[in-house]
Amino acid sequence: MNAYQPRAAAHAFVLFEVLRAHERIAELPALAEHADTALLTQVIEEAGKFVGEVIAPINREGDEVGAQWKDGAVTMPPGFRDAYQAFWQAGWPSLACATEDGGQGLPTVVEAVLHEQLNAANHGWTMAPGLLHGAYECIRHHGSDALKARYLEKLATGEWLATMCLTEPHAGSDLGLARTKAVPLADGRFALSGTKIFISGGEHDLSDNIVHLVLARLPDAPPGPKGLSLFVVPKLYEDGSRSSVHCERIEEKMGIHASPTCVMRFDDAAAWIVGEPGKGLNAMFVMMNAARLLVGLQGVGLLDAAWQKAHAYAQERRQMRAPGSGSRAGEADFIALHPAIQRILDTQRAWIDAGRVIAYRTALELDTQKHHPDAARREAAARWCSLVTPVLKSAWTEQAFSGASACLQVFGGHGYVREWGIEQHVRDARVAMIYEGTNEIQAIDLLVRKTLPDGAASVLALLAELAHDASDPRAREALARFDRFVREALLPGATGGDAPADRPFWLADDFLRAFALLLMAWAWSRIADTPGGDAGAQAAFWRWVWPEFEMRMSLMHNTLAATPR
Repeated sequence: MNAYQPRAAAHAFVLFEVLRAHERIAELPALAEHADTALLTQVIEEAGKFVGEVIAPINREGDEVGAQWKDGAVTMPPGFRDAYQAFWQAGWPSLACATEDGGQGLPTVVEAVLHEQLNAANHGWTMAPGLLHGAYECIRHHGSDALKARYLEKLATGEWLATMCLTEPHAGSDLGLARTKAVPLADGRFALSGTKIFISGGEHDLSDNIVHLVLARLPDAPPGPKGLSLFVVPKLYEDGSRSSVHCERIEEKMGIHASPTCVMRFDDAAAWIVGEPGKGLNAMFVMMNAARLLVGLQGVGLLDAAWQKAHAYAQERRQMRAPGSGSRAGEADFIALHPAIQRILDTQRAWIDAGRVIAYRTALELDTQKHHPDAARREAAARWCSLVTPVLKSAWTEQAFSGASACLQVFGGHGYVREWGIEQHVRDARVAMIYEGTNEIQAIDLLVRKTLPDGAASVLALLAELAHDASDPRAREALARFDRFVREALLPGATGGDAPADRPFWLADDFLRAFALLLMAWAWSRIADTPGGDAGAQAAFWRWVWPEFEMRMSLMHNTLAATPR
């Protein structure tokens, strides 16, 4: 089956027609020179060509051969190193990095488009550069001048790759349980000792060096997350000597076979501290937040890749006469004409298009938060990023998996065998629901950590903004309904009495999913206001996707009613 091909026109439509990105960028003094639709369109088109011609064709073999471990070294699948060397030498990793660090200084949204395309084309390969920008931002904001001089340009350009070493065998989502030790050395460095697991790209042959960012605990550190500090240790030091960092094995996984998921052992590996002692999580969250947006884009891209395959197959495969098609008895129609298949394809298209609007808007808000001269605009942008990022990560990775499975259904039995390639999308997509904070953690983050502590002020302000921006009366009514639910049923004391402490945790998953559907309603309102929008996918959203909002609201009301007061 043909490999995924980026559709630059679809990306440009969302950027310049729906979101008017060039106008938003023109408001930011640091980026205003790039508010040129011709320039940005050319970058997107060239990115699509590179992804379609270089990255997509090696996806199938990468899955079948996989990363290979032997004696501590990892060899990547055929063509992967050559593709990566071409990638960084062409300047693609440096799109949104500062020019003084060797970057091109373009808006973050351009990088977002690139990563959507990359993940759709070859999820396993894209895992390697996926953490680059986060690592770059982490050292740029928290590293010493010496660390910046040593690593920023190498990371900005992508000449060296990076990892994020958090998880340990006994410590997953609760990083406060991490036991990796950091002992001060006489020369100002630290000796790291411990084992980290699930480290994407911990060892490989794509780049000449790998920069590991590692959470560890100083000897006098208190227990829990406040006792963690962040350290950087490379695979190779400046003199060419190798650090005491060892890849003990790579995991055998359900999907992303081409990405080595490593068990890494640190044996008194000499490292430098990043930022202040005990503030490791603060520094690491810069990297994690960037990664979560990219994982949300993974969801959009992987779903688009699955849809492309299923849509193409449905246009070619003939089966029995479609109801109402006008064909004569006994004639076979293309399965794309059958309502059941149309429903599957149109539903995924509705998720893809709305997700793209929300993801690109989030990338624009990241730059607004950094660069807008007006403090109120920066605050509003920060609110958007804080609330929408966990929703994008969770809802669209869940849909990437369930939607890819639905696209497999279009193929019937052919989808379950390897020949057509659709089953790889299902296997690859599943992991995105787990890493960078499980989807359940994202839901808790949204409701328990970001909604309730300020009395839902941030969420209510965002709902008001969406309602003001949405022209569709159905979207405005749904936003008003959710607003009433938050004020009258969700907030502490709204229903009288003291609510049990665990009540928000029971509601969190439904709350996030309902919020995701509201964002989709807003996005489809924006698309509908734009000439050239997909009317079929918009109708599919309201017909087949939107009823889930009613279900989620009902579930939350039932949960509240069943909770003792």
